[in-house]
Amino acid sequence: MNIAIVEDDPLLRENLKLLLSGEKNITILGAWGSAEEALPAFKKLSFDIMLVDLGLPGMSGIELIKKIKEGRPEIEIMAHTVFEDRNNVFSAIKAGASGYILKGSSPRELIEALHSLYQGGAPMSPKIARKLIMEFQDEGASEEYLLSHREKEIVKCTENGLAYKEIAEKLSISPHTVHTHIKKIYEKLHVKNRQEALTTARKKGII
Repeated sequence: MNIAIVEDDPLLRENLKLLLSGEKNITILGAWGSAEEALPAFKKLSFDIMLVDLGLPGMSGIELIKKIKEGRPEIEIMAHTVFEDRNNVFSAIKAGASGYILKGSSPRELIEALHSLYQGGAPMSPKIARKLIMEFQDEGASEEYLLSHREKEIVKCTENGLAYKEIAEKLSISPHTVHTHIKKIYEKLHVKNRQEALTTARKKGII
């Protein structure tokens, strides 16, 4: 497998090159210290996997991942980073990373993860995998959080700034029914007011 490394720490970059180039079936086609240095190479060279740090100088690793996947969707991308917070994990995955390995993982864990990614897997450090599971459990993957079609319509109307009476007219229901739906929506989303409901609905991808 042909691998590219984008890592701004010179010592770590060299260590990764030494580690991976010593592996059978792995070829390092390039290693760069920034996204800006790496981007031109992806137009010329044929990579299978990009191992990228997220905390790069200039263009971030997440921005780089997005650009690479837009231009070369066939390239598999592994985030290799110290960041384990929700925003970075989800942003990297949404941008196109199919693997997420924390720095500090053993050399063998990293190598096995790269092989897994190459074979079509989605390897993640156990700590990250657990965070993702907990996120789905905590953020409403269960039925109690799912809104009905009508409730989603009402949330959308609320987002557009419509008052209860206007929502009632638009959906051909009574204002009392709108009020009942709103109360149920608040209960399902565990919120107390309109703004909290909209914020939570956006977070959960409802609107």
